[in-house]
Amino acid sequence: MSQQPSEGANRERPTLAVVRAARLLADAGVEGARGEAEVLAAYVLGVPRGRLALADGFTAAQRHRFDALVTRRAAREPLQYLTGSAPFRYLELAVGPGVFVPRPETELLAGWGVEQARREAAPLVVDLCSGSGAIALAVAQEVPAARVVAVEGSPAALSWLRRNVASRAAGGDRAVEVVAADVTAPDLLAELLGRVDVLLCNPPYVPADVVVPPEVGRHDPPGAVFAGVDGLAVVRSVVPRAAVLLRAGGRFGIEHDDTHDEAVPRLLAADGRYGSIADHADLAGRPRFATATRRRDAPDR
Repeated sequence: MSQQPSEGANRERPTLAVVRAARLLADAGVEGARGEAEVLAAYVLGVPRGRLALADGFTAAQRHRFDALVTRRAAREPLQYLTGSAPFRYLELAVGPGVFVPRPETELLAGWGVEQARREAAPLVVDLCSGSGAIALAVAQEVPAARVVAVEGSPAALSWLRRNVASRAAGGDRAVEVVAADVTAPDLLAELLGRVDVLLCNPPYVPADVVVPPEVGRHDPPGAVFAGVDGLAVVRSVVPRAAVLLRAGGRFGIEHDDTHDEAVPRLLAADGRYGSIADHADLAGRPRFATATRRRDAPDR
């Protein structure tokens, strides 16, 4: 009596599918093609990437889904849109069309903000241009005593922000307060004037004529990426508003383009209300964010 082949015999090993997918992604210009192919394979199979080699092979339906995702990634749709999430420090954030995908380099600004907030017993922390809520939620998770306010003006991004805030609150993190507002508004957060301990901002900062990767140019919201001819349109508005929101001695951190390592500190110095101005590089050595302290001897204006 002949035996029917087992279900496992009809499955394709993930490693073979990953090799073919990595070749396709590399040909499409995707950096880290092998790693991304593994992420997609692990996502479809529902296993951690580190256990991919031990996973059962793809069923026909899983292989079809995997191939479809690889095709979309080869068309340069962001990997995070395909999996529906983006890692950020100790978080997994829901992301998709309409919200800027948080980048690993922004973790440095968030980490700096966490360090500053931990100096206070019950800090008030504000995150401007919050997007998915990456910075705000990282602070809320790592500094449980903090009151965190996240400000975002884009309706599409706000939906992702609120979703992530609700998810983290359900998981036990302190809830982040969401404010729908334009960060360039002259009356922004008027109820918090002179009270903020730490103010963080990852604004749009790419100059208008800069050529960006397809993932950014085709999928990230333009309003979260570009900021005028020199990339400083939003920064110019945020710098003076931050000065009136911060208490004396409060700290300010703002991410910027890697060509702005002189321009942003110069804007901070020209305001006249900041001291201890410094610029910080990312792990690749590129200028990434500037920090300053609200001077105690500088008058409000």
